[in-house]
Amino acid sequence: MVCQKYRLCGLFLFVPQDRGGKVARDVEEIKVRMTNYWKQRVEQFSALRYKELQGEKHRQWLEEFQTLLPAPTGLDILDIGTGTGFFAFLLGAQGHQVTGIDLTEDMVMEARRVAQQLGIAAEFHVMDAEAPRFPPHCFDVIVTRNLTWTLPHLPKAYQAWHTLLKRGGVLVNFDGDYCRETPHMLPENHAHRALGDVLMAEYQQMKQTLRPMQQPRPQWDVELLHQAGFCEVAVDTGVWKRIYNQVDEFYNPTPMFLVRATKPENGAAG
Repeated sequence: MVCQKYRLCGLFLFVPQDRGGKVARDVEEIKVRMTNYWKQRVEQFSALRYKELQGEKHRQWLEEFQTLLPAPTGLDILDIGTGTGFFAFLLGAQGHQVTGIDLTEDMVMEARRVAQQLGIAAEFHVMDAEAPRFPPHCFDVIVTRNLTWTLPHLPKAYQAWHTLLKRGGVLVNFDGDYCRETPHMLPENHAHRALGDVLMAEYQQMKQTLRPMQQPRPQWDVELLHQAGFCEVAVDTGVWKRIYNQVDEFYNPTPMFLVRATKPENGAAG
């Protein structure tokens, strides 16, 4: 794959100081809290994603990607916030060269284990989504799912991802405005039903910490992507109902949106 050779370097984490010490501390702590949260969810999360990969959702996700990717096979794809590797496995099985990154080491170790079990030659690395350590212009496509709401520096993340894409490359981001989701009565079947009170409370607290750092989405994403240099930014709010058309164990009660953006063929090389 094009991006197999790269030099690992130190992570860069920008911590804003102009909004008071508490905000700066919250920003420093949120990634540690997020990593600890996901470390505790690895086993249950992996089992659910594996079941999703083997069932009807496999077909539904592939149908979505058929209209989003610039080619049906042979692309260099970076899956940011890969978790236990669902998108990496889905797309790797279609003949794409996929690399997955995640900040939680336990997730990456589980993704490697499942990749070996499935016989899919995807690569997985522990990396910060806001500062992926790859050379510029390395990937045809970047995909991500339910990640960007967790990033305290989303503008910088989009700028970094723009740099990683080749000219004409595509970003495909599935996410929800989780920090502004309203309280709702959950159905009996939903994706978080096995979370438990302690982890659910931590999830709610992390949303409260991140909320002041974000603006309403996906409107904010469109603005940030244009600022980062992307073009042809398109939003699809109907994807939620297509993927989660049944109230089952995969059901996500928070509306998911899709943002697809393209790095221009011409213009600055960054």
